Amino acid sequence: MSLRFNANNRQEKGKSISARKASDTNPEQEPPIFCLRFLSKDYCLSKCTKDEKSAFADTIFKLSQLTWSEINSSRRHGLGYEKIARDSLKASVPKHITDDVNFIAFRFCAKAPMIGYRDRAVFHVLWLDRNFTLYNH
Repeated sequence: MSLRFNANNRQEKGKSISARKASDTNPEQEPPIFCLRFLSKDYCLSKCTKDEKSAFADTIFKLSQLTWSEINSSRRHGLGYEKIARDSLKASVPKHITDDVNFIAFRFCAKAPMIGYRDRAVFHVLWLDRNFTLYNH
């Protein structure tokens, strides 16, 4: 059995879910999607305290309620972000990331940053810098 959602978010039996093509949407008008696939083992959730993990979950929930356009106009120490220079990083950059990729940091617990990169609507979290050791702050 396949399901399809109608305009009122109700499921209809026997119909498949149709997804929009990624190229059909403007990523600036989409909320961020968070990916932890490439999270560094030296700066990951297992290194965080219970309170830091909770703050991380709260932050990504709050950010997921905004569009990228709204995030772009937010303060960097609020729900906005700041750019991080590649040459300021003290950890090695994963090999799959090309030189043209820009790194950005959101604050997830007080001023502790989560650093990663954006690919369309997806934010790939690479490092949770809870001890402020990844780059000079």
